[in-house]
Amino acid sequence: MQALAAEHGWLLVEPEENLGFGGGANAGAQRAIDAGARDLLLLNPDATLGEGCVPLLRAADPMHDAVCAPQIVTSGGAVWFDGADLYLDDGITRGRAKRRQYPASERWEWLTGACLWVPVEIWTATGGFDPEYFLYWEDVDFSRRVVEAGGMLRVVSAARAVHDEGGTQGRAADDRTKSEMYYYFNIRNRMLFATQHLGQSGVRRWARTAGASAREILLRGGRRQFLFSLAPWRGGFRGLRDARRIARRNRIEPRAYDVRAAEGEVAHDQR
Repeated sequence: MQALAAEHGWLLVEPEENLGFGGGANAGAQRAIDAGARDLLLLNPDATLGEGCVPLLRAADPMHDAVCAPQIVTSGGAVWFDGADLYLDDGITRGRAKRRQYPASERWEWLTGACLWVPVEIWTATGGFDPEYFLYWEDVDFSRRVVEAGGMLRVVSAARAVHDEGGTQGRAADDRTKSEMYYYFNIRNRMLFATQHLGQSGVRRWARTAGASAREILLRGGRRQFLFSLAPWRGGFRGLRDARRIARRNRIEPRAYDVRAAEGEVAHDQR
């Protein structure tokens, strides 16, 4: 990596420890800001920019008051991201194309961190990503804090990037299985977000659906994985356990929050 950076004249940031997605992005962003950057482009290592993507993102933010994301497609051409919403009743995220199906639901828009154009003014005002998330949900949290700081979120569908989810894990494109870390942090960080943004009533509401949410997250990797790997079981158990700890740390006691019940639901689906 050092040789590649030297060849292209890149500024390379090499933390001594794994800071996670958010912490790593923060370190890189700070180095760029110190070097005089006015805008930041955050890009996953397994994503590539389409032709003209950067000029289109830059043109969409003439006032330096918006965070912008392109349309993101898979290498097969399927749309992976074109705007997304977080539904506050249960904490489920859905693409914005599904808004018509849920017209009465309260929702918050968010932009994926796989590719983001961020003015330095907004990055500084929000403080960047919250490193406590480590992986997953840090972009949902960041999007919300952008709005709270007075910034805007824009999807620039004319701009395009290509990204295969999970590509950094070396899986085949058609392999649905996820890593243990994927399950753990998606389940854990859902509750972390709730405690930071929703107040006690919202946290209780999401706590009541934590088991069902964990089941949905685990099943993203397909049912066969439970027959051949302990990773989803461990990730699910640890995620629910630590989500409960986060809720209790914030003086919330999520009553209908049963790790064993969630495991039983998944096991029942294997029969």
